Amino acid sequence: MRDLQEASQENIEYMIEAIKTKLRMATAAAMQASHFSMDRYEDIRDLYEVVAGKEKFSISEVEALVSELGRLRGK
Repeated sequence: MRDLQEASQENIEYMIEAIKTKLRMATAAAMQASHFSMDRYEDIRDLYEVVAGKEKFSISEVEALVSELGRLRGK
């Protein structure tokens, strides 16, 4: 199990990749971990924990999660 308590670019990359994989994002290539600021680390970790803790997602849930990723990327 990875220690995500420490804010690092490597942990952001790990979490973003895990979120993209779990949500089976069609636009995953456009969502690069390098686009995310370390300032948003806690928010990314919160989103990662939501995604990691759930087996299946409805279409509306996926849309909401992808939207939130986009919001986090833009700041």
